[in-house]
Amino acid sequence: MTKRSGFEKVIRAIARETAKQQRLNESERRAALRATERAERQQLRALAISEREQVRYNRESERAAKQNYIEFREQEVRDGNVAIRSWIEGLQAILSTSLMVDDTVTFDSLRITDNPPAFAPAKALVTVAEVPSLEFFTSKVAPLPWYLSLIPRFKSKHADQLRVAKEKFRLSEEEHKAQDIQRLQALRNARETYDRGVSAFLEKKALRDSEVDAFRYSYYEGDPESIVAYCSMVLEKSDYPEGFPQNFSLAFVPESKQLVVEYELPTPDIIPEVAEYRYIKSKDEVTIKQRKSSESKSLYADLVASLALRCLHELFEADQGEFLEVCCFNGYVDTIDPATGRGVQPHLVSVRATRETFMEIDLARVDRAVCLKNLGAHVSRSPSEAQPVRPIIEFNMVDKRFVDQQDLASQLSSATNLMDLNPYEFEALVANLFGKMGLESKLTRSSRDGGVDCIAYDPRPVLGGEVVIQAKRYKHTVGVSAVRDLYGTMMNEGANKGILVTTSGYGPDAFEFAKDKPIELIEGGGLLFLLQEIGIEARILMPVD
Repeated sequence: MTKRSGFEKVIRAIARETAKQQRLNESERRAALRATERAERQQLRALAISEREQVRYNRESERAAKQNYIEFREQEVRDGNVAIRSWIEGLQAILSTSLMVDDTVTFDSLRITDNPPAFAPAKALVTVAEVPSLEFFTSKVAPLPWYLSLIPRFKSKHADQLRVAKEKFRLSEEEHKAQDIQRLQALRNARETYDRGVSAFLEKKALRDSEVDAFRYSYYEGDPESIVAYCSMVLEKSDYPEGFPQNFSLAFVPESKQLVVEYELPTPDIIPEVAEYRYIKSKDEVTIKQRKSSESKSLYADLVASLALRCLHELFEADQGEFLEVCCFNGYVDTIDPATGRGVQPHLVSVRATRETFMEIDLARVDRAVCLKNLGAHVSRSPSEAQPVRPIIEFNMVDKRFVDQQDLASQLSSATNLMDLNPYEFEALVANLFGKMGLESKLTRSSRDGGVDCIAYDPRPVLGGEVVIQAKRYKHTVGVSAVRDLYGTMMNEGANKGILVTTSGYGPDAFEFAKDKPIELIEGGGLLFLLQEIGIEARILMPVD
């Protein structure tokens, strides 16, 4: 019993130990499981927090992106509106900006003022390469110890090495000399090229100076071509916004000191159709507010008036030689006739002014439309619709070059010289001219005509009526008294219009007197043009006193 009891104790002890170990293992397993579950829960929690933060970040990013987009669209609209306002303000300041500029073209400004550049050869051409010394090559040969110098074989080998080093030095020296010769030759070539360039530059500069001196001399001598060239420079120098044609033709009549300008105006498209941009945030769209038609028409009419006054101002202000007593501006547009689809060039404004009258105007304070009216200008009733006006002076009728065309056509060499006609023949020619132009003309008798050379009738309704014509075969400028006489004759005859035709030209007083009256003044160039239109070639050669 004692032995059995002891064995059982051992068994129970083992069992208890096993159970204890099992409990410990289970406890460790459960602890590990709980740790794993806790780690999983923490990971899930962290993931949930991360997802929640990401969602919040995405929402904030989306809101920020949307706000940035809205601000971009709003800024885009603001920029568009600023551009429109700036453009309109620029158009409205076309005249005022010119008043702040000296329009005179100085002759010295036409010269070449730059000096030729300094001689600057490449660095390699002026840098002398350093020549390696003999010691540089011989130093690479190791010194021969004294005890080896006693052995012929080593002594001979050392001597050979020194000879090779010296030969390398000689070859290097020769190569350096050859390279230096090439460098010096390239430097000489560069210098010769530079000198040739300087000579060409100085020749060009001297030629330009001689051309400017000749131009200046001919201008101050009153040469018509030089005056036209100078006035062209004045208008070409004028700075306009992009989109302005700036095409023009000039004609100068020295007899009357009159310059006629045929100037292309911008079309109504120069006025933006858009008055304002607006951004509607709720619809995310940009809407356009169209400019009122009345506003566009008003802006364009004001622009046309501004351009006419600006051009006259620039020409009179820049007239150094004071050759321009009268200036006529004819402004036209190059457009399409909607009725025919063909290109047309209707005139929208025509104004003529004397220097004395125009220079008294304070352009900074005037109402441009009223100013043109006061100058007796012909202005289109609707410039935006290209309703034309008749130029005060037809450009081709005063272009002096037209008279010079006799040199271009051999058949004109035998054309009739109007100065060779007697007064009655000249009057008959003028009467015949207006008859072929569509008027019912009747030549008056040479005596008791009351100052009337020809009576013509314009058969058109409303615009037609009686026309008094006087012909003056003069070689000198026609004065204002002749125009006054014509006006008096018109009053006596009850005529609707008076026409004064001469082989010469008119003075500024004559144009000034006729400005606001139904009087047409036709100079020699205009007469030749009209005769050519009916197939008559003629010349005006003034007799030499």
